[in-house]
Amino acid sequence: MLYPAAVRSLAAGRRNDSARAKLERADLTQREVAVLRLMAKGRSNAEIATDLYVGSETVKTHVSSILAKFGARDRTQAVIVAYESGFV
Repeated sequence: MLYPAAVRSLAAGRRNDSARAKLERADLTQREVAVLRLMAKGRSNAEIATDLYVGSETVKTHVSSILAKFGARDRTQAVIVAYESGFV
């Protein structure tokens, strides 16, 4: 389980240019941006699907794309990049 408060605490004060550059290079689509914001709030794939009115498989596809674009191995790493870059 990803706890948003814990991730915020870990990333607090750690805003850095490399994370910002990674986010900019990722060139996320508008839908990927929406998914990343919800991931950062600790939402599950099912919850994201409900919030965005799409299927769970569509969310999984977006999450996989975000991870690939960030070079992240899991959701937690992607969310940490989002926090460290100042995205959320």
